[in-house]
Amino acid sequence: MVDQERFIVFGAPGIGEEEIAEVVACMRSGWLGTGPRVARFEQAFAEYRQAGAECVAAVNSCTAALHVSMVAAGLEPGAEVITTPLTFCATVNAIEHAGLVPVLADVDPVTQNIDPDAIEAAITPRTRAILPVHFAGRPCAMDRIMDIAQRHGLVVIEDCAHAIETTFRGQPAGTFGDFGCFSFYVTKNVVTGEGGMILGRDRERIARARMLALHGMSKDAWHRFGDSGYKHYQVLECGFKYNMMDLQAAIGLPQLAKVEAHWARRQAIWRRYEAAFADLPIGLPAAQEADTRHGLHLYTVMIDEARCGISRDAFLDAMNAARIGTGVHYLAVPEHPYYQRRYGWSPERWPNAMRLGRQTVSLPLSPALSDGDVERVIAAVRGILRDRG
Repeated sequence: MVDQERFIVFGAPGIGEEEIAEVVACMRSGWLGTGPRVARFEQAFAEYRQAGAECVAAVNSCTAALHVSMVAAGLEPGAEVITTPLTFCATVNAIEHAGLVPVLADVDPVTQNIDPDAIEAAITPRTRAILPVHFAGRPCAMDRIMDIAQRHGLVVIEDCAHAIETTFRGQPAGTFGDFGCFSFYVTKNVVTGEGGMILGRDRERIARARMLALHGMSKDAWHRFGDSGYKHYQVLECGFKYNMMDLQAAIGLPQLAKVEAHWARRQAIWRRYEAAFADLPIGLPAAQEADTRHGLHLYTVMIDEARCGISRDAFLDAMNAARIGTGVHYLAVPEHPYYQRRYGWSPERWPNAMRLGRQTVSLPLSPALSDGDVERVIAAVRGILRDRG
């Protein structure tokens, strides 16, 4: 098959020989479950995010991180948690799994992040937490969000699934609130296949989160079955099966070592897209705000049929026909039948999220893309929109 016929997979991870070698070494070690490599990965992540090793806990997904963080925060059942409607369903599902009630606050139409004014308007006597999502890697307005939280006595749990490299006024995303929750899913900026990390400010809360993530037990398997002899454990709470495996951490260790190089590659692709699409009748990502660092996780364009002469879904189909994978991040949460039935939500109540969710397309932005791949994406987008709009 010639290169032009190869399907460009959306979000393909940049995996090299270092990851392969570490995984093989892990498999040969005889220890695949939670053990020394998870501990090393936690230490490396803590150092990268300028936190102490005792302030992080590796888990098997960002969804698990969100769930455990809300439980560890001690929020009472039925309390309200304000979050964005422009997010993956996991954000809202984790709130529900924690026995809490999601409340949506609309997004800013430019940044696509949750609007602090909308947060303020959504607060009721039952509100106990805010769950901002750093969408696409752009930091939320954490100064305003933290001010709101402090004035109302609210817990803040940051969804940093897109935001490993992100900073706001020099401070890393995930370190503003009580907890920051990160994702290492296969399409993310640091990959373990499946995986997540909790970062917490309070050592007692993060210790509880770590314990809850492994059945509520006082010791993980590495500390029970290691070469220092068997250690008894106690079940302290009714916890969950959310632990990360060494096999996952084996992929993550070399990935984390490459995080800055991969960010620089995505930045180069981002700039190439910006230059190539500047004259097209599509919406492009807003400029990066001063004194922030964008994680550059998603490059999203807006396809407005009235301007482009093609619907968003027809554009997706045309890209697929060109053998280029795309994503939709995201159809607004209230568009989905479950939430309409469960909460009586209708998309029109959050008009900015509704419009963005119906127009958005995410283009490939992986460090695994070659320059030729990037040019194919550009040529396909321009070809689809040529003579339209």
